[in-house]
Amino acid sequence: MLMWDGANFFAFRGAVQWIPNMEKTQSLKERLDRFLNKQRVAMYKPIQVAEILYRVRLGLDGMNLDQIDNVEVYRNPSKHWRDTVSKMLIGQVSTSSQKFQDNLFEENAVPPSLLKQLAEVNNQFNGVVERYIYQRFALRQKAIRRVYDYVKRVREASLDQFDLTRFLSLFRAESGLRRSIDKAYELVVYALFSALLQQLRVKVQVSVDMAQSRLLEEFGDFTRVVLGIDSQVPLREFHAGIYRAGVTNAADRGLDLWGNFGPAVQVKHISLSEEIAEDIANEVRADEIVIVCKDAEAEVVRQVCEQLGQRLRGIVRESDLVSWYQRALSPTWRNSLGKALIDSLHRELQLEFPFSETFEPFYKERGYDRIPKPDEPCAFWEADHWAENS
Repeated sequence: MLMWDGANFFAFRGAVQWIPNMEKTQSLKERLDRFLNKQRVAMYKPIQVAEILYRVRLGLDGMNLDQIDNVEVYRNPSKHWRDTVSKMLIGQVSTSSQKFQDNLFEENAVPPSLLKQLAEVNNQFNGVVERYIYQRFALRQKAIRRVYDYVKRVREASLDQFDLTRFLSLFRAESGLRRSIDKAYELVVYALFSALLQQLRVKVQVSVDMAQSRLLEEFGDFTRVVLGIDSQVPLREFHAGIYRAGVTNAADRGLDLWGNFGPAVQVKHISLSEEIAEDIANEVRADEIVIVCKDAEAEVVRQVCEQLGQRLRGIVRESDLVSWYQRALSPTWRNSLGKALIDSLHRELQLEFPFSETFEPFYKERGYDRIPKPDEPCAFWEADHWAENS
């Protein structure tokens, strides 16, 4: 016997024939998943979406379904809602440009039309879309926890057990971390370079040609501020250092690392075409550049830089990094260079991929753990798999 209840077409006997709710929610879930799969570990933009849905559902901050049509009503307030949650969960807020943040509401992400449909389903099923987004956040956090645990075991057991290839494979193997492999690669390079400079005790000197003493005296106010020298102290010596330029988005081809001893360092895990290699060579404003890339890309980089007459100091291949890590963690250097290396990697890992210790209390305070499985089929409802064996 077939029945129509105004929303679902179903059968008391036999298999379900057609369920509009399931089709609708499955289609919306697929669109949301495409968006979620592009996000990095912190998932700032998904959190922003979840916080909008949360306020629409509860009528907070003047939000309701009709307000979603006008993106300017919530474009900026939703950034503050997102930052409040992300700061509580991972101790960080988004530092991306306003343009990059505002891309959230464009057609290729979550435009108002999609956001409104998600809000309708979220309201109908008591917050199930919010819950789903935060479940995905938790799974990303669980994946990065596995990386932390690996580094922690190495630090507590024996440093020579660290395997760089295995470390990188943890990012390559996890779908939730694969988007962040370029940043992991950058951390690996930074940890090695900074530890070596520290252990080698490299010094850098800044001095002035004393034949220019009159000019130095005339512009001493400039040289004191900019160079740290003047006619009384015409030479300065300091420790060499290398620095990360900061968190950047995946499409960025700008500066990754820079040293106070000369070269800029480009770290590229992506596959390099001649066009991309040319962009790298042209866009970095430095007298010399060092490019770190996968072995297969080294020849492309070399050829392009030679053709352009660029100031390429050298190319570091992934196999070079593996070899240098093995040497640094060998018994000879384990307790000095090896310890500094793993400590630096651990510290930068925590900064780049903060892990939430507060997620579970937040999740339960919101009541997401108590949302029952709907009587009507809904593609967004999933059991809390993130909590299993965590």
